[in-house]
Amino acid sequence: MSNYGFSRRSDIGDKIRVSFEFFPPKTDEMEVRLWDTVKRLEPLQPNFVSVTYGAGGSTRERTGRTIKRIQGETNIQAAAHLTCVGASKDEVNAVIAEFVSYGIKRFVALRGDPASGVGGTYRPHSEGYQNGADLVAGLKSFGDFDISVAAYPEKHPESPDFATDIEMLKRKVDNGATRAITQFFFDNDLYERYVERVRRAGIYIPIVPGIQPVHSFKQVANFASRAGAHVPAWLAERFEGLDRDPQTHALVAAAVAAEQVLDLVERGVGDFHFYTMNRSDLVVAICHMIGIRAPAETVVDVAGSAAA
Repeated sequence: MSNYGFSRRSDIGDKIRVSFEFFPPKTDEMEVRLWDTVKRLEPLQPNFVSVTYGAGGSTRERTGRTIKRIQGETNIQAAAHLTCVGASKDEVNAVIAEFVSYGIKRFVALRGDPASGVGGTYRPHSEGYQNGADLVAGLKSFGDFDISVAAYPEKHPESPDFATDIEMLKRKVDNGATRAITQFFFDNDLYERYVERVRRAGIYIPIVPGIQPVHSFKQVANFASRAGAHVPAWLAERFEGLDRDPQTHALVAAAVAAEQVLDLVERGVGDFHFYTMNRSDLVVAICHMIGIRAPAETVVDVAGSAAA
């Protein structure tokens, strides 16, 4: 069972920063839902939000439209994801130029999963950026951007060992990475040990925990098994028997994530990146519990729209 504990410090929200990740919608209906989520989370004043990017630019149009709208119609700083998969350097550079034309100054530079999905074999494009470190170098040669990269507290599933994994992170940092955002995890001891390894390797950029609210335990557990992320027994026990009880499932999910964040705060962590799955309810609840709240003059109605 988890030993996380809630903090009684009322000022905790003033000492931490959050960021949110969205994925580009596949349909017009999903686009409406995403925008409702963006507007509901905007009053929480995130440090930035990021929008993912499909392999080989498969979501380029919708990613670009989402990024452009966030940048132009909200007070949130947007970060654009980029990947190396299935694209030449010229093609990736064209995407960078497009995003820059929208006013984007932040990027999340990733090697990306193979087109066949997590667990497939990655093969770099013959004329493309070879990996995440190479992509970071390309971005830095293009402009002085704020660049986030990926980090893996349980190592990347394709890495033979932690030494190889951390060496790749070091190459990203040497090429200009600003921060690393981790794959989601549920055991904070794993994260803490990972940060210790990273620091011993001479890497001192922020290692921002990636927090995954559990909208569906079954789906998260399935993805974790493919991504090499450990699901503790105590976590499975928390959600046992809740497959057909979405209300209780949501309450438990919010409590679990808030406990995890507050425990990390006690360990000295000040920045958190939430994988929202384009949904706002759980994220709003979690942020409320950790002290990240909309200004008093902002009211968010039950439909998810914000009004002054």
